[in-house]
Amino acid sequence: MKFKLHRNFYIIFLSDLILICISLFGAFKIRYDYGLNFSLVQSFYWLLPLAFVTKIFFFYFFDLYKGMWRYTSTKDLFNILKASTLSSLFFVVIILFTTRFEGLSRSVFFVDWCLTILLISGSRLSIRFFFNYIGEGSSARDFFAYFVSPKNKKKLKKTIIIGAGDCGEKIYREIRDNHSLDYKVIGFLDDSPAKTGRKIHGLPVFGLSSEIKKFVDNAGVEEVIIAIPSANSSEVRRIVDLCKETDARYKIVPSFVELINGNVSIKSIRNVEYRDLLGRKPVKLDAEKIGGYIGGKVVLVTGAGGSIGSGLCSQILKYSPKELILFERAENPLYEIDLELKKAFPGKTIVPVLGDIQEKDDLYKVFSSRRPEIVFHAAAYKQVPMLEVYPWKAVKNNIFGTMNIVDIACEFNCEKFVFVSTDKAVNPANVMGASKRVCEIIVQNKNRKTKSKTVFLTVRFGNVIGSAGSVIPLFKKQIRNGGPVTVTHPEIIRYFMLIPEACQLILQAGAMGNGGEIFVLDMGEPVKIDEMARDLIRFSGFEPDVDIKIEYVGLRPGEKLYEELLTEGEDVMPTDHRKIMVLKSREFEFSGITDNLEELRKYAEMKKDEDIKKMLKVIVPEYVSPFFEHKN
Repeated sequence: MKFKLHRNFYIIFLSDLILICISLFGAFKIRYDYGLNFSLVQSFYWLLPLAFVTKIFFFYFFDLYKGMWRYTSTKDLFNILKASTLSSLFFVVIILFTTRFEGLSRSVFFVDWCLTILLISGSRLSIRFFFNYIGEGSSARDFFAYFVSPKNKKKLKKTIIIGAGDCGEKIYREIRDNHSLDYKVIGFLDDSPAKTGRKIHGLPVFGLSSEIKKFVDNAGVEEVIIAIPSANSSEVRRIVDLCKETDARYKIVPSFVELINGNVSIKSIRNVEYRDLLGRKPVKLDAEKIGGYIGGKVVLVTGAGGSIGSGLCSQILKYSPKELILFERAENPLYEIDLELKKAFPGKTIVPVLGDIQEKDDLYKVFSSRRPEIVFHAAAYKQVPMLEVYPWKAVKNNIFGTMNIVDIACEFNCEKFVFVSTDKAVNPANVMGASKRVCEIIVQNKNRKTKSKTVFLTVRFGNVIGSAGSVIPLFKKQIRNGGPVTVTHPEIIRYFMLIPEACQLILQAGAMGNGGEIFVLDMGEPVKIDEMARDLIRFSGFEPDVDIKIEYVGLRPGEKLYEELLTEGEDVMPTDHRKIMVLKSREFEFSGITDNLEELRKYAEMKKDEDIKKMLKVIVPEYVSPFFEHKN
């Protein structure tokens, strides 16, 4: 790439010439005790052009004129060291072969080497200091005022970082180097007693995190940053409770599970939320396996604008697919995820497709034109109470939409088809769960019966924090409105995981599948919804049942107290990944339910609620609903 000269190049170049001159002259002065005779002055003038040529040549060779010095790093300083050392050696070799050091002390060149490194490095570091602490566009008067007039300095919030590890160090470094941030970090706290009294970039580790209140009160701290992304739920809860005892605001660096690219930065800091209390540990992925079946392939994701679909897309792009097709029926979510991904992953080929899985023509068109090799099917209707009222929608979209894309993927010999299922398919108590269980049967039997090369598999898991329509946004809205917060039942429990974690495990399961498997993700410990509601109220600064009331409104249609991950006749086997299990489930004879599916299609077209539920019961015997109890 051709190096384009900028006006700043000429400024730096001129300053380097002056510093080289000062360095050589200073070397003469220091060596000869500040007394130079006529002969030494002549030697200086003779050596100066040679010093210019050799040093500028090596400075240019080591890219010292291409760097943006406001971002000077240790690598830049190392380049200065290499350039100065080699130029001085070359300089000395020339003198050795031309004059044999006649009339000159060899120590002049050693002192010149030292001064060159100090002056050139100092000039670059002063540029970085100016931009970091004074600001771009500042004048010399601003530079002077920074030191003599504290009133002119920007008002910064006194901040303590909890966590004196790699994450805390990175956060502090970014705050220090970014003059636009309004934080002033005064020190660290950490749970390791061995770190107390030590320093990070000159700032002290005051003590343990249990002493938050003391240090916040004594130092007038306004903000606390919790920078321990590896902390479990109990540790986060303990630190948050301690922060609540102070008047300081507190924020958190999300867990590594949430950080899609694994990079910690000031942009990732946010307010503490309920998901931080889940304590989900980072997922260890076999990147080689995942990259082996996704890298360089055309990948299609249905429901790409949804919570899981969009999360899958973000994860998939990390493994360099040849092309990612976003298949979505809703225009606005498709538009938003397309913009978001293209901004986050510039240079990647991302193709948005506005289409409906219920329309076979939409699917056929994208398969025939783009030829996807890997399919992740995440499109589905998921709202349980809504689908109890409109069961034909669940049948048309979830069941026959899935049949459409399964058939077309088979016809075009896709390499792999991954179906995203739910724990509500286990002993389903609602139409949504029953429809997803039918889809599992369709996908599993397609793999067993078809002659296609396509590998079909299913991944089953529970609720995800932050998904569209989940309970947390509802609770937050109710809290903002002053309550009450409505909980269906005091004993209702659910399994939760984070969207990035679920998506990562879906990709990993896809790499492990050989065909026909139903993989079950480790959902961890179940969570009481009542306790979740109370935690959210406390996070908002209120007291449950005092400031914000909690009301129990009863189970909604199709809802049950406990979700399950296994049904009768199923058993799990461990896999190579500790968070992924595979079912040993009974296999259905698909030919036996073909006629039933056709009946189901007919009832859905006619919108016959009762007949739809009865036929779902025939196909999925474990489907239990109050509807059947009422009929009996």
